[in-house]
Amino acid sequence: MTTLSDDLSDDALLRYSRHILLDEIGIEGHRRISAARVLIVGVGGLGSPAALYLASAGVGTLVLADADTVELTNLQRQIVHRQDALGHAKVESARDTLHGINPDVNIVTLPRRLAGNELNEVIAGVDVVLDCSDNFPTRHAVNRACVAAKKPLVSGAGVRFDGQFVVFDPREANSPCYRCLFGEEGDASDGPCATFGVFAPLVGIIGTMQAAEALKLLIGMPGVPLGKLYTLDLRSHEWRVLKFRRDPACPVCGGAHRT
Repeated sequence: MTTLSDDLSDDALLRYSRHILLDEIGIEGHRRISAARVLIVGVGGLGSPAALYLASAGVGTLVLADADTVELTNLQRQIVHRQDALGHAKVESARDTLHGINPDVNIVTLPRRLAGNELNEVIAGVDVVLDCSDNFPTRHAVNRACVAAKKPLVSGAGVRFDGQFVVFDPREANSPCYRCLFGEEGDASDGPCATFGVFAPLVGIIGTMQAAEALKLLIGMPGVPLGKLYTLDLRSHEWRVLKFRRDPACPVCGGAHRT
């Protein structure tokens, strides 16, 4: 008689044992994680902790997209990068660190800003998307592609001591999208971070929350917080929750645009 653990090596059973022991995950949940493909858009302050936890959890394939190179100012908070990676592409730096943690994870590096058909094709080929970018145009482009492909999206942001994260799942009929919550006006760059600064542990907290929700989505765990924007003021460590609904007039997911 075969069991669910027959396709896992002894090393894998040991490495992931603390997840397998959880009733909510178990062997079957780990198999879903190990078969999954996850896209992380932006391997900076948010993408760094998200990538570290997803790789450690054994996500089968991580697709990393980022056009930037590692700079000295990044090292204060972008914990996937190392001093000797200065000047290197962020996706390559992250790949090297992640393989040092878990060499079994397949890592696809895209050292460019995804847009247009390529963005749509990449998102169509993954199971969950983490938006860890630093600008509104990218966030809205990623959202549109996720709605079109019906792929879950976990979005995060952080500047100064203020962070936020939110989960969208267009597979659910009543799930809103990013455009329902935020208009397409806004700063087009990471200027606020460069101008106002960012408290390093803040992006660690938000990025880790993004990884947690991604794993929950992958295993089909109940309790994914759709229709809720979580904001954190790390000065007081106060969390607030803003509930919102899908906008029937949303040009991305509303009305005739939704099938």
